[in-house]
Order: sequence, then structure tokens, then C-alpha cells
Amino acid sequence: MKKKTKTAFTLVLIVFVILILGIVSFLKGRVKMNSAGTTGNTAGNLNNSGLFCERDGKVFFANTYDGNALYSMNVDGTDLQKLTVTPVSMLCADEHYIYYYQQPADAASGIDYVISTHGLYRASTSGKNVVCLTRDYVFNMQLVDNYIYYVTRGDSGPELRKLKIDKSENVLLAELAINPSCAVNGMFYFNGVETNHYLYAWNPQTDSSSVVWQGNIWNPIYDNGYIYYMDVAENYRLCRYSLSMDSVEILTHDRIDCYNIGGGYIYYQANSPTSPALKKMNLDGSNVEIVAEGNYTAIHMTSRYVYFQLFGEQTPVYQVPLGTASVSTFDAALSAAMKNIK
Repeated sequence: MKKKTKTAFTLVLIVFVILILGIVSFLKGRVKMNSAGTTGNTAGNLNNSGLFCERDGKVFFANTYDGNALYSMNVDGTDLQKLTVTPVSMLCADEHYIYYYQQPADAASGIDYVISTHGLYRASTSGKNVVCLTRDYVFNMQLVDNYIYYVTRGDSGPELRKLKIDKSENVLLAELAINPSCAVNGMFYFNGVETNHYLYAWNPQTDSSSVVWQGNIWNPIYDNGYIYYMDVAENYRLCRYSLSMDSVEILTHDRIDCYNIGGGYIYYQANSPTSPALKKMNLDGSNVEIVAEGNYTAIHMTSRYVYFQLFGEQTPVYQVPLGTASVSTFDAALSAAMKNIK
């Protein structure tokens, strides 16, 4: 009798343990959803290839000293950690995950990249539990609430699609190269790409767009009631449009190659055949200052620093404390890469 009781107890215990393990496995595999208003990265960073992304006191970045592998660090540039060996770009993050486009294997060299496969991926913010969400090529993307809006290459041309972060939905929205980077309060603004360059707003609730303003714009960035943009009709000078006042301000007559906005400042590359330079100014166009003479690109901003590179060169990476023109090289990234490459 005692033997039967012991056997029954053992069986119940085994079933209980299996049940607990099943529940733990289910909870571990379940994707955590976001609250309304979640945005993956700033429009300015994504328009500059999305190599840096800040979230909850951490900065995720593609370390160009290490083949664009994904790293994390504190906002002050300390405690650098390598998260992936594969090259990444278009970084977005929420409270729980980091999302990125993993570049094709031929975008890098070395044994680490032999097994790499392109696609849009999700990983925990520690770089673990990596999941491929789609094998599509991705040219632009943005996380809005629980969907990643991205531009890919379809059978008949570019497509805008939306992909739920748990992979449960992947929907074709438009057969156009609509850039979703400029996300604001659950929606996003974009410039026209076919018959005009008007300012449009995309409503994720209806998956439809509407004209906001019949301007001639490129690469819109929203900040505090204004849409900043490159003026296509006027040699790509930088302007801003007031959504409430329906008015335009010219911020500079320089031809702009790229720009970014954050912390009350604009950093931009001024195109010139004789005196090109990276410059900074206030949001209203005042207090223009040269940061570095020459041609620069990939202007990324966090709450502490601005990062940029020479046009056509992966390294060195330069940094300036936000709001200043004190340029130095991003030596912490180089040091971390050297330790990991050994």
C-alpha cells in the first residue's frame, strides 16, 4: 500500500513539474506588448541609417570598428557590451526588445559573417533570444506601438508593410517607398514620393494617409509642433513648418545633405563645392556654428552626444557632447572592438 502511494505521489510530482516547466516556457516565449505611443527610434537617427538608438538609459549602436556589430552602452559612453557578431542597422527599441535589420553577409567580411542571414530581427535588450521576424530586405523602418512599419522590395517595386512584433501579422499597406521614420503619437508623417512631395500623415487605425500640407519636402522630422524638412524646390535648404500656424520659416540657405534634431539643437551637413562643413544651430536657425570642416554623414544623436562619420568612410567615428562643437573620436567604441576581436 505504501509503495502504491509513493508511486502515485511521484507521478503527481512529475506531472506538476512538467506543468510548471510548460507554463514557464510559455511565459518566456510570449512576446510582451507595448503601450500606446511607443516609438522605436527618432526620425533623425533612422534617416541617417539608424546606427544609434537610445532607450531607458541605454544606447544601442552599430559599432563600425567591429563590422557594424550590435553593441550597448550607458548614455555617458561607458560599459560597452557586444550583443551580436552580425552587422546591423535601422535600430529600434522598446522597453523589452531591440529590433534591427541584419545586413546581408556580403556587407561584411570574416568568419563571423559566413553564417549570417539578412532580415528583420528581434532580440532581448541583452542581445539574447534572437528571433527572425522576416527575411525581407529592409530599406526603412520604424516601430510604432506593436507594429514595425518597413519598406521592402516587392515583386513589382517598393512596398510599405506592417509587421506585428510577435510575427502574427505581416500586411501589405502600399506599393510605394513610404518612409515611416517620423512617428508621432501612434502615427507617422512622410513626404510624397510619386507625383508630389507633399507632407502626409499615416493613420495606423485605418491604414490610410491624408495630405497635411502641400509643400515640397524631404525627410520630415517632427519636434514640438513643427515639421522640419529639406526644401526640395529651393536647393534642399532647411526649413520648418508650423502645424498649428500653417506657416514656414527658413532656417538656413545652405544646401543640406543630411541633418538631425535633438535636445534643442540641429546638426547638419552643409553642402558646398569650396567649404563643406558639419554645422550646428538652434531650432530657430540662430547661433550657427561650424562643428567640423569637410564632408560628413551618418549624424546620430542621443541625449548626451552627437556621433558622425566622414563621408565614404566607416571609421573613425566622431563624437561631440550635445550642444557643443567640441569634436573628439569615439575611442571607447574602438577599444571595445579591439578587445572583442582578439
